[in-house]
This record gives sequence, C-alpha cells and structure tokens, in this order.
Amino acid sequence: MLELQARLQEQQRQEELRRQLEYQKRAVLQQILTPEARSRLANIRMAKPEFAEQLELQLLQLAQSGRITSKITDEQLKKILDRIVSSRREIRIKRL
Repeated sequence: MLELQARLQEQQRQEELRRQLEYQKRAVLQQILTPEARSRLANIRMAKPEFAEQLELQLLQLAQSGRITSKITDEQLKKILDRIVSSRREIRIKRL
C-alpha cells in the first residue's frame, strides 16, 4: 500500500513538473512570437502536434542562445517553416 502511495505521489509530482515546464514554454513563446505567428503555430499544433513540438523546441533554443533579437513575425515563421520542411526527406513507398 505504501509503495502504491509513493508511486502515486511520484506521478503527481511528475505531472506538476510537466505542467510548470509547459507554462514556462508558453510564456517564452508568447514573448518571442507576434500574435499572428502564435496563431499560425496553434494551427500547426492542431494539424501536426509532433511537428509543432519540434518547431517550438527549435524556437526556444534560438531564444535561449540569444539569436532572436526581436519578435518573430508570421512571415519570418513561414520562412522558418519552409526551411524545416525543405530539409526533411520524403520517403515514398510504391507498390508494384
């Protein structure tokens, strides 16, 4: 019983930590993105959550390294997206 309670407490602590990190991430993204760019990111998140997560991490890394000097506009975000999409390799499987 004690072991079960300990596991439950650990899960709750992990969930709280995850929520705090998510809140901090959203706060940083709000600081570095214009409202239009945030809207585009939200749309991407609804369509492709994994891709949006990857994009957010890249934006956070740029912000932490000091490479972002002003807010990223929607046009700048589009250019970043173009670079990411063009760098991906497409793999197609054709059936014979």
